[in-house]
Amino acid sequence: MAVQNITMPQLGESVTEGTIEKWLVKPGDTVKKYDPLAEVVTDKVNAEIPSSFEGVITELIAQEGQTLPVGAVVCSIEIAGDNDLPSPPPEKKSAVSTAILNAGIQRKQEVQPPASPPAAAPKEARKDKIRYSPAVLRLAQEHDIALEHVTGTGEGGRITRKDLLKLIDSGNIPTAQEVASTPAPAQPTAEPASLVRETQQPPAAPAQPIQAGDIEIPVTKVRRAIANNMVRSVHEVPHAWMMMEVDVTDLVAYRDSLKHEFKHKEGFNLTYFAFFVKAVAQALKEFPIMNSTWADDKIIQKHDINISIAVATDDALFVPVIKHADEKSIKGIAKEIHELAVKVRAGKLTMDDIKGGTFTVNNTGAFGSVQSMGIINYPQAAILQVESIVKKPVVLPGGMFAARDIVNLCLSLDHRVLDGLVCGKFLNRVKEILENTNKSSTSVY
Repeated sequence: MAVQNITMPQLGESVTEGTIEKWLVKPGDTVKKYDPLAEVVTDKVNAEIPSSFEGVITELIAQEGQTLPVGAVVCSIEIAGDNDLPSPPPEKKSAVSTAILNAGIQRKQEVQPPASPPAAAPKEARKDKIRYSPAVLRLAQEHDIALEHVTGTGEGGRITRKDLLKLIDSGNIPTAQEVASTPAPAQPTAEPASLVRETQQPPAAPAQPIQAGDIEIPVTKVRRAIANNMVRSVHEVPHAWMMMEVDVTDLVAYRDSLKHEFKHKEGFNLTYFAFFVKAVAQALKEFPIMNSTWADDKIIQKHDINISIAVATDDALFVPVIKHADEKSIKGIAKEIHELAVKVRAGKLTMDDIKGGTFTVNNTGAFGSVQSMGIINYPQAAILQVESIVKKPVVLPGGMFAARDIVNLCLSLDHRVLDGLVCGKFLNRVKEILENTNKSSTSVY
């Protein structure tokens, strides 16, 4: 018999770590190849770790709630001699759960702190030499956290961003002010647990009073992930905004003349949104800098035009991707919008459905919105909000008034990558394409 290790798999591009949410096996269990071993949460997707071997579970090395880097050993399996060196399963064998999150989402680590804190002396010695990541330092500065009194759960006792987010959630933050005002500790190991947070926010912020009739709604994992990604985007990305009015009277007339025949022939709706996505994809080809991401020491201009579209459910927001949107017809885009929306609401999105997005278009007009400022889908450089089409009186050439179909296009941009000039040209090009969409010049096929 031989013992083989199972490691944390790579569950998506740019994913560097995963959290063991729940073990599905225990020591002594017999498993077959590809059987699910554990549920794993990453910053982009919930998935299962499949077994690479057939055999008996000998040890669960990782604990539930523990976050491990890709490649770290999570458990071991005793296998028969014939199976000593089986090839690992292809990536597609990993079963992706229904709770798919959008690219770039940052999850807070939902783990219990270590059962017993380490002794003070070794901890203090380690803190003198440890190096903190920029994200940890930024959070520590924002919340006045005394890092020397924080117990890290990362590899080698490293303090992670998730450790600090856990402390912030709990409210038990060892702040620099508290540490300075505390007498020299005779029992340093007990001190961090007994510290009470002295927030720098207004007194009412730390604890919200619950009154009669109030309803407490637990924060789901998906909602927490959405919240974390939005906070990360706002904190790291200098947002700027731009809006433009577009006259889509001809587009509306063209689409309305086709919609019934199209639905009967194709089996799905020809939406206005498909026309907007197509126009954006075409304009991105002409202004490729809009299809970029910020990478600290460089800007990465993406070759493929993959449009992320926001699809909402009752309690969450998902951002599946239309790959190579510039190569698709309006009909092809409409079909993908329909199929992705069905997958989202049925909880059947896959990793491939959500990865690779380079620019986001959000159909806020579906909810009746006429103006909004979207938060950029990190790490993309821009998001375009397509607002509701409304009738407005417009002054035509010659001074005549007429009722026209007008839509606002609202662009949020990462000012590290993009400036007003290129964004203005890009929006004007989208406007030009949409205002010239009509029966005589545009085919949906």
